[in-house]
Amino acid sequence: MKYFFLFFLLLIPTGVLAAPASFSAAQSLLAASSSPGNAYVGGASVVITAPVAGDLTAIGGSVVAASPVAGDEMLLAGSISSRAPVSGDFRALGGNISVEESIKGDLVALGFSVVDSGRAGGSVFIAAWNATLTAGAGGPVTIYGNNVSLAGDFAGDVTIVASGHIGIAENTTIHGSLSYEAPEKAVLPASAIVEGGVTYKNVSYLPDAGTSRILSFVSVGLFLLVRILGALILAGLLAGLFPKLTQAVVARAYEARVRNALLTTLLGFAAVVATPILFVFLMLTFVGIGLAFLLLIVYALVLLLSFMYAGILLGGIYARRYAGREVMLWRDGVLGMLVISVISFIPIVGVPLVFLTTLFATGALLLIFFNFAFSNDDTI
Repeated sequence: MKYFFLFFLLLIPTGVLAAPASFSAAQSLLAASSSPGNAYVGGASVVITAPVAGDLTAIGGSVVAASPVAGDEMLLAGSISSRAPVSGDFRALGGNISVEESIKGDLVALGFSVVDSGRAGGSVFIAAWNATLTAGAGGPVTIYGNNVSLAGDFAGDVTIVASGHIGIAENTTIHGSLSYEAPEKAVLPASAIVEGGVTYKNVSYLPDAGTSRILSFVSVGLFLLVRILGALILAGLLAGLFPKLTQAVVARAYEARVRNALLTTLLGFAAVVATPILFVFLMLTFVGIGLAFLLLIVYALVLLLSFMYAGILLGGIYARRYAGREVMLWRDGVLGMLVISVISFIPIVGVPLVFLTTLFATGALLLIFFNFAFSNDDTI
């Protein structure tokens, strides 16, 4: 905590240190002795119960100012409660801010929830998700928030920008004008008085139907772009890091007869269909639950590799037939994955072609893994 106290001192202007002041910092702080001048306190939980003759500055997780302050009050905390009058200005930045007594000067509060049940003699500026003023204000009021509630006597103009609901209590009096922007009009009770007139501007923060369609198309486009880029990168890595496996898959497709290619595709189809059925049967037995989850992980991994190698397969065929080389390069995998991604967007025939290619890659991978596991030959 001493390091926090030193850092807290560094935040204070050097000119202030020359004036009478008190400094306190602790994990849990109760300031019960009056300060002859300015007071600077900090801690996880701060409670001030003694009067402050000058300005009060407090920083903490929770700050409660329960004593009068002769000067300005500046509070920074997650939870802020000002329960005594302030003769100067009030500044607060926090999560939940509550002001229960009068403020002779200006009030500035930035937080998630701001409730002012006292009354500021000067201007009021509030930016919060929920803002509530129950005792009016002596100067102009500006509020930015979602839900705003007003009550009491307001001596000046009131300006509100809200994205949600604006509520005005009965017998509310605004001696100036009321200008507000919101998705819907505020309901003014018959007993409410606005001497300067009301200006309303309809502002909807939700997109209209046309904008929603455009945003949906853009979102889908970005998703597809990211998916394709991810597939291209993964295909290039697989082709570059596992050249022997890649060449074995390409060789089975390029050199196999039609009958062998069909049998390989049927093997892939059988594996894709039979594995979920086997998973269900294993889940029905207590002993097989762990094996079922292991099977599910392997199944998902094989499907991912099959789709990747379906694209790499096309790149390998291009390299053999048109580039005249048997060695697969990473860019061949990227090219093949790009081609299969484009094919998938072709109406009617695109998805079936990609599905069949993926089934062949599944069967080829299963055969290669089987030969690798049960063969004494070191080559794939």
